[in-house]
Amino acid sequence: MAEQAKFSKLYHCVYALNYHLVLVTKYRRKCITGPMLGRFREIAAARCEGWGGKLIEVNGEPDHVHLLISLPPNLDLSRFVNNLKTTTSRLIRKEFAAEVDTVYRKPVFWSRSYCVISCGGAPLSVIKQYIEQQAAPE
Repeated sequence: MAEQAKFSKLYHCVYALNYHLVLVTKYRRKCITGPMLGRFREIAAARCEGWGGKLIEVNGEPDHVHLLISLPPNLDLSRFVNNLKTTTSRLIRKEFAAEVDTVYRKPVFWSRSYCVISCGGAPLSVIKQYIEQQAAPE
């Protein structure tokens, strides 16, 4: 059975904004280890809470990570992603310097690009059908 969206409140609005975020390592190098992913999870959860959101799920492979996050509507999504990438890159490069230095000469970790997809709720076709069926004003 499908999980229902959980609504949050913020002053004068109720929302359920969930995003699927994918971050890729610079040059798609396979350098993320299990302990790095665990530490990334901790940092990402703290960043999400600091911005008023919540980390729902995170997992990844040696060259990229996937996050499912819930964020408030008053948030600038691109600034959040930039802050998350900057913070995780700095801390992972510091705490796992021996592993990262074998892959990168310069102080880099994430690619400049990222993928973010809104998710949750009903499929677009269902929402479109619902709107089409609304009574027109007279």
